[in-house]
Amino acid sequence: MKKVLLLIFFTLSFFGQASYSQNVLISGQILSDEMGGPLSGVDVLVKGTTRRTVSDMDGRYTIQASANETLVFSFIGFVSQEFAVGSASTINVTLNSDAKTIGEVVEVGYGSTTKGDLTVNIASVKGDALATVPVPNFQEALHGRLAGVFVESSNGKLGEGVKIRVRGTTSISGGNDPLYVIDGIPMTTTGAIGLYNPLSDINFNDIESFEVLKDASAAAIYGARAANGVVLITTRSGAKGKTKFNVGIQRGVSSPTRLREFLNTSEYIELMREAGNNYDRRVFGTDPLNNPADYPGSELQFVDREFDILSGWSEWRTGETDTDWQKQAFNPNAGTLNVNFSASGGDEKTRFFFSGAYDKQDGILIRNDFERVSSRLRLDHNLNNRFLIGGSFYLARVQNNKVSNDLAFNNPMQLVALAPITPIRDLNGQLYDRPTTTYYNNLIDSENAEWLNTSFRNITNIYGEYRLRDDLRFRSEFGVDIMNQNEEQFFGSRTNVGLSTNGNARSRWTRIFNYNTNNYFTYTKNFADKHDLEAIAGMSFQKSDQYFTFVEGQEFPFDELRTLASAAEIIGGSSSVTNFSFLSYFTRVNYKYAGKYLATLSARIDGSSRFGENNKYGFFPAASVGWILSEEGFLKGNEKLSLLKLRASYGLTGNSEIGDFNHLGIFGATNYGTASGIVPTIAPNPNLTWENTTQLNLGLEFSLFNDRITGEVDLYDKNTSGLLLNVPVPTTSGFNIQRQNVGRMQNYGMEIVLNSVNVARQDFTWNTSFNFARNINRVRELAPGQTSIPPASSRFLNGVFIGQSIGVFYGPAYAGVDPANGDALYYTNAERTETTNNYNEAERQFVGDPNPKFFGGITNNLTYKNFDLSILFQGVYGNDIFDAGNEFHSSVGFRFDNSTRDQLRRWQNPGDITDVPQSRLGLCNGCRPSSRFISDGSYLRLRTLTFGYNIPKAQLERFKVNSMRVFFTGQNLLTLTNYKGWDPEVNTDYIISNILSGNNFYSAPQTKTFSLGINVGF
Repeated sequence: MKKVLLLIFFTLSFFGQASYSQNVLISGQILSDEMGGPLSGVDVLVKGTTRRTVSDMDGRYTIQASANETLVFSFIGFVSQEFAVGSASTINVTLNSDAKTIGEVVEVGYGSTTKGDLTVNIASVKGDALATVPVPNFQEALHGRLAGVFVESSNGKLGEGVKIRVRGTTSISGGNDPLYVIDGIPMTTTGAIGLYNPLSDINFNDIESFEVLKDASAAAIYGARAANGVVLITTRSGAKGKTKFNVGIQRGVSSPTRLREFLNTSEYIELMREAGNNYDRRVFGTDPLNNPADYPGSELQFVDREFDILSGWSEWRTGETDTDWQKQAFNPNAGTLNVNFSASGGDEKTRFFFSGAYDKQDGILIRNDFERVSSRLRLDHNLNNRFLIGGSFYLARVQNNKVSNDLAFNNPMQLVALAPITPIRDLNGQLYDRPTTTYYNNLIDSENAEWLNTSFRNITNIYGEYRLRDDLRFRSEFGVDIMNQNEEQFFGSRTNVGLSTNGNARSRWTRIFNYNTNNYFTYTKNFADKHDLEAIAGMSFQKSDQYFTFVEGQEFPFDELRTLASAAEIIGGSSSVTNFSFLSYFTRVNYKYAGKYLATLSARIDGSSRFGENNKYGFFPAASVGWILSEEGFLKGNEKLSLLKLRASYGLTGNSEIGDFNHLGIFGATNYGTASGIVPTIAPNPNLTWENTTQLNLGLEFSLFNDRITGEVDLYDKNTSGLLLNVPVPTTSGFNIQRQNVGRMQNYGMEIVLNSVNVARQDFTWNTSFNFARNINRVRELAPGQTSIPPASSRFLNGVFIGQSIGVFYGPAYAGVDPANGDALYYTNAERTETTNNYNEAERQFVGDPNPKFFGGITNNLTYKNFDLSILFQGVYGNDIFDAGNEFHSSVGFRFDNSTRDQLRRWQNPGDITDVPQSRLGLCNGCRPSSRFISDGSYLRLRTLTFGYNIPKAQLERFKVNSMRVFFTGQNLLTLTNYKGWDPEVNTDYIISNILSGNNFYSAPQTKTFSLGINVGF
């Protein structure tokens, strides 16, 4: 079959060449003046004839023409240019942007086009805008830059996941992250060990641009994996010309964005003794503080005995020790270092781009750091005028010293629970631990434990493109994404984990081999100078295999021997294998008439191993139209309105993140005595399929006053049906639950983008870009007869309810404090008119929503002579945060944990008006989960500020340097918020769930970074 196809290709090529044998073959490359990169889809016409072609994805073209003819290069969004052929065989062209249209080139999936030709909504940001942002992965750098794309870093730990939602949450139990595609390869983003983020392996200094396909017509070309949006990532490539080198160095210092105030020694003693005395009063009717005769046997005596233990060698009565345990959790030497190098160049035949980078981040938390060493090589070579081949090769090694999840006692943030009267070390210099400390002193892990995660990543993509005729080309791509990850843990004999086992060690390995091939034809044609047609058709295949191995041992002879080879006893081990595959067929047709009427049709058929036997293949069609009104006679030439375009789209996409084998009957391992066996857990479902999302999008694009003001307004409505839920089934089947497609969810909203050129002088410019998004999420249906999924954890309040947003907070509504006796009060009715001091009698009701009402960002870019300044503010409004940790550190002396300083507002005497109940040791007074611990999570943040200076070329000539720029970058410099916790951008990693969002449980704050850098080009 392959030989037949090759024969057909070469036969077509022969006839195509023969028809123009009387002419000379002209070739060249077409570049954009804005991006400096290649322009694909440019129309190349031999003037006065019907002979024409279009440029390929690398901006290259070939066409037959005679010496006395003229070539016309035209592309919407750019000024057309004409060149006489003469004796030239190579004509390279740089097209200038047309001020009256939007000429930015964007990727659209299996091709590219200009912004002016789009009938869909695609958000785009260039890699240069993110190059100096001091974060470990590109996801964090996208904050506030893309309308409708919500970005949330869960906490300040390095190397962990980042939550990205494109136009809302579409699934209750399936995946909600977008599909990431790098140079045509769907990336591995799940399956890593622990909370490690596989996208942290990518060096985003190599990235040319990001395009986010948001509406269904834009994303439907990726079918069953596009319901959550698609992020297309294009990496840098070389260009013809002298080899250019670039070296950059950036160094920064980091600190927490915010600290909380905890009690010092005197305040802690006051609160805890008062709490003990209040216990005695309520339980025994005694008052040992004022009546010393009642002191023996009282709770207050118990408090003082505890103080004697907690103070160790020091004397708590004199305030000899005042330890700031919060300070101990953070690394005083936190900072960043980035060193990168690149070289690019080439000639008519071969272009190359090579880069190498070293990234080191010492986290704000102790024991947490991140190091990435990476290199990349991109080669493109023209075998002849019709055949182009190329490849991209990326290698990276990432090492991440990790800390435990937020719940664990050895999470550094939980040090704040320790009493300030406790010294850090005893008189022998040994770190104190229980019973002297309230809980485990996890500073011991800094000296007696290791937790290293190492990832090796290889991303390789090769391609070949053959032009069969001037209007028809075939492209074949093959890519692999290989991730080998190893996690080594050792906890010594003094640690919380290894104390009872004389040391504990664990080793986990995973290997993911993900490969993908795309093969497709692209046909471009212009008819009668009015009809422009582009059609693609092809197939794609992807398979991903994952292997996992785990082993655990204990009983080590010395803490210095830390590998499993030294373990006297292997106590656990397991291994697993999983895989999935996709076979897909796709097509898309773009049509433009008279430069003003636009239409796009696309369709994809996806077959997957994840789907049930009765639903192996799904069909995902989409359509969109556009009308450039400003090209109509009644508006054309209007000096104030240079662009006005209407567009509409509708399509169907899917969510295939449903687990690899959920359609099969699932069994789990068990034992009976000493015999092994299996037990059924989930019933098979041959009808199981993807979650379907239909989306309607209406958009308006405009440009005013010669592009001084440009913008977009979009309205959308997304409806997801066939939600994946576990539904109870009769136990007579042998199973308890079955995975089924039931339920429906809706997301609808609005997006606004505004760009303005405020000042455009020769020595001073000022541009502003603003984006705003409003998304409303509603659960419309669950399983038949089901109206809610109540909170699954007693610690958190999130639930799912029909008619409400996913993950709303549902529980008792706090009513404040009874002025008469200091009791915590709760409402007993939804109208909130009656109260009770009995927590169990409080009516459960909706008390908050973790989903923001709207979010956005505003960027100002200014230049003055050789100076430049970029300021990005990003904001989120209307979301709530539940502080689950308040049960311990804001519980008014219920436990011996240190408390936040706001607890000093507690009720003390009849008539006191306050929102903090009376302190009562051992008696929970307002400490259980309720709206008391819910705060407004809205914030406005100065996300990024960059100030740079380009040294004049005249001063660089003697050093043979082409360019030199020095700059300062600040990240998270200012945060305006009413949130009471560490940082409003938070979600605990204790439980990863679509439902459990907006929670804080000893979660680390975000990182504030100040950095200086220099870039040199030569």
